[in-house]
Amino acid sequence: MAIHDLATRLSRLSASCGPVRLIGVDGHAGSGKSTFAGRLAAALDGAPVLHLDDIATHEELFTWTRRLLHQVIEPLSRGETAHYLPYDWRARAFGPARPLPPAPVVLVEGVGAGRRVLRPYLARLLWMEVPAEEAWARGRSRDGEEQRAFWDGWVAAERRHFAEDPSRPYADLLVRQRPQGYEVLPGPAGIAGPTLFLTHRDGPSAVC
Repeated sequence: MAIHDLATRLSRLSASCGPVRLIGVDGHAGSGKSTFAGRLAAALDGAPVLHLDDIATHEELFTWTRRLLHQVIEPLSRGETAHYLPYDWRARAFGPARPLPPAPVVLVEGVGAGRRVLRPYLARLLWMEVPAEEAWARGRSRDGEEQRAFWDGWVAAERRHFAEDPSRPYADLLVRQRPQGYEVLPGPAGIAGPTLFLTHRDGPSAVC
């Protein structure tokens, strides 16, 4: 199956963060990063997934780099299990430490996964190829009216982040949603390889 082909390609890469092949999945909020990362992780025999929503906070939507480096990147680069404090968006507080083992492949998904400080640690950067306005509309629809004020603030912050620190120009692969799944294309960074078509039959349901 195509998603297993992609998983095989990624698992054969050279390690990029200690013994880990760290794979970034970036894109606009609402573009389907979490769903795609979940499908890819399953094809990688249950590879760990770090959701950057667990690293960001209300006060630090994008200024969480130091915490991520200290809690996750530095331990993994030494071949050690990382322990990070996931943020609870309802309680507005950090929860108990959660382990992240130095598995052969670890996925990091979320807006900002391809920021310049993290790129040296990534074996590959994937970008969800969904226009910003379309992705944000999906997110607003998903979260409902009660999150309207949050989304207004988020969109402005995301615009500023990508204006200052864009990810897409450095993506090795572009992931584009299709009616029957996904299409994976070479990205602006110029990694050569065949176009892959990932269908719904290759894993759990695609993004909604």
